[in-house]
Amino acid sequence: MTRVASVQMDVHIGENAKNTARVLEKLSVAAGEGAEVVVFPECATSGYCFDSVDAAMPYAETDDGPFVEAFADGCARAGVTGIAGFLERGHGAIHNSAALATPDGRTRVYRKTHLPTLGIDRYVEPGPSIPVYDTPVGKVGILICYDVRFPEAARALGLQGADIIAVPTNWPIGAESSPDFITRARAWESRVFVVAANRVGVERGRVFIGRSQVVAPSGSVVVEASGTDEAILYSDIDLAEARMKAIVHEPGEWELDLTTDRRPELYGVLTDQG
Repeated sequence: MTRVASVQMDVHIGENAKNTARVLEKLSVAAGEGAEVVVFPECATSGYCFDSVDAAMPYAETDDGPFVEAFADGCARAGVTGIAGFLERGHGAIHNSAALATPDGRTRVYRKTHLPTLGIDRYVEPGPSIPVYDTPVGKVGILICYDVRFPEAARALGLQGADIIAVPTNWPIGAESSPDFITRARAWESRVFVVAANRVGVERGRVFIGRSQVVAPSGSVVVEASGTDEAILYSDIDLAEARMKAIVHEPGEWELDLTTDRRPELYGVLTDQG
């Protein structure tokens, strides 16, 4: 069994040092409870509701900056794999990114690929790819908030062998469909675990709805946080469930496999760039 943790927390906009300290504190708490994978919210160090690139730039960091360095060190000391959202700057642009750090001190950075007209996402550059990362516990993919609304993105991770899709997110009021059924659909479609970490609190009038979750490959919500309070959710998951893609109701009579039963030759319209 693998113990995963989803950290639901408030974030104070523009207070990077304070937010980073709280991330590291909660990382230590989760590790102390035996967590091997710990997921934090989107923009966990900076906040989200910026109204321009210029306003956000002072709170964006490089992929080897103070937050990523501290997070990597914290994950190495705790012996965990951690995923946390941060605003990344580089080459004159900003990305809405997530750092993945492993116990060996290595870091990888995923950049949000699908961008809504909301908060800082109005001004960031989209990421170029949707990779899966090898970690000590298994293969982990990352989708940040709005990304998870696109079934193609989750399917791309599933086809690359993801066992877990980590979802750092900032679901506000109006995004209830995500914890209601979208995360469940993504888990079921690709037979993966989804570990979603949302924030709580109010930021510049925007209310965030919590409801962080762990969802099983069956589409069942294993555990879910409240809509208002900080919390750390824990779940002991069996990654073998994510590696068994076939759903066998009656052997030879009623079986489903949403990987091998696909018809990719029919889906060209999904990637038609014309």
